[in-house]
Amino acid sequence: MSSPVALVTGAARGIGLAITEALLANGYQVMAADLPTGESWNYALGDSSLLKEHLTTHADNHNAAPKVAVCDLDVTDSASCQEAVQRTLETFGQLNLLVNNAGVVDTGPIAEFSESAWDRIFAVNTKGLFLMTRAAVPLLRSADNASIINTASIAGKKGMPNMAAYCGSKFAAIGITQSLAQELASDNIRVNAICPGIVGTAMWLEHLMPKVNAETEVPIDFDTRSSQLIPLGRPQSVEDMAGAVLYLARAENVTGIALTIAGGMEMN
Repeated sequence: MSSPVALVTGAARGIGLAITEALLANGYQVMAADLPTGESWNYALGDSSLLKEHLTTHADNHNAAPKVAVCDLDVTDSASCQEAVQRTLETFGQLNLLVNNAGVVDTGPIAEFSESAWDRIFAVNTKGLFLMTRAAVPLLRSADNASIINTASIAGKKGMPNMAAYCGSKFAAIGITQSLAQELASDNIRVNAICPGIVGTAMWLEHLMPKVNAETEVPIDFDTRSSQLIPLGRPQSVEDMAGAVLYLARAENVTGIALTIAGGMEMN
């Protein structure tokens, strides 16, 4: 029996890279996908050249690592999504797991929020799920233990001030997850989401924390802020998110859930 195959979007940094490495360490073959070049945003985004460099080093240090390949991907472009799925088929012959992890954030009062930032957030965080899923479903229908895992957020379960665009896009991601879980169940394709809490990625360290400090008289560090907000008193790690993806990828009777990994910060 061949090793299962995963396609991971937004794989070059942070949560996406941790998911990619965890899948590789647990017997998956992985097509790791990210932007062709770093795009201008309010914090550093990953790109496929960075991903290739990292995974080459990773493979050199793990001689038994399953096969991995890298491709360029813009999840807001239908042709790019179709090409990433086709590359996966050509390289590995099948697709068992799609991880829709690519995402962006911006914050600010609604009266001052730019239309272009709003459109970009929804294009990546919401339309990207649609385009990637539409491209992947034909392959997933013929796969064993087929599933889709979307990266949502606790911001998709509770609204937050100055985050209407991001919260709205992540509420939508959870709604899309639930709808697709119902729609694709007859094809034996499971659809779930993970909802990260506070994770020390570029999104938090380079954008959200500077925003917090701009509004406070005394600057605060990431760990202190995390301890103030999270009942368990510590931030979540990218490895925590990867572990949640591994669970959902293997849980053959679980579909339609939005699994929170937030140290008690969000409960329902």
